[in-house]
Amino acid sequence: MTATDAAAPGTRERVAANTAAEVNERIRRQTEASLCYFAEHPEEIAHRLAELDGEWDIERLLEANAASFTLAGLVLGVVSGRQWLVLPTAVAGFLLQHAVQGWCPPLPVFRRLGIRTAREIEAERYALKCLRGDFSAAMDATLSARERARRALASVVGAGA
Repeated sequence: MTATDAAAPGTRERVAANTAAEVNERIRRQTEASLCYFAEHPEEIAHRLAELDGEWDIERLLEANAASFTLAGLVLGVVSGRQWLVLPTAVAGFLLQHAVQGWCPPLPVFRRLGIRTAREIEAERYALKCLRGDFSAAMDATLSARERARRALASVVGAGA
């Protein structure tokens, strides 16, 4: 373990580590509820997988947000005055902070809005494919839809999910 490893959470865990526990739990419950629904409606899984392909993860949203504010600040700096150059400078600092620590000011807002990490989206995708029977270790059809959904989700994110 290097000094950098000790100072910053891992890339896969950094957003969840910097998100309030109740928000992480709400996002997990929403994913589980989705899986329960699709366990009872397997004919709709393909459509949900297509929806997941278009879902923006938190990193993409933060990048787009930062780029938008940076460009706006630069344009305003050129058109309206140099004081606007504070905006892209602050945004760049926040983006650097997010890259290093996994936190920046918009993160709590976006997470409370339900924006998920790529890992959370992929967990749902994998669990849906498990429910659909895409893998050799198919789910036991005698289990309740809720239990199949829980097991599929746990197979991705661990027993604590």
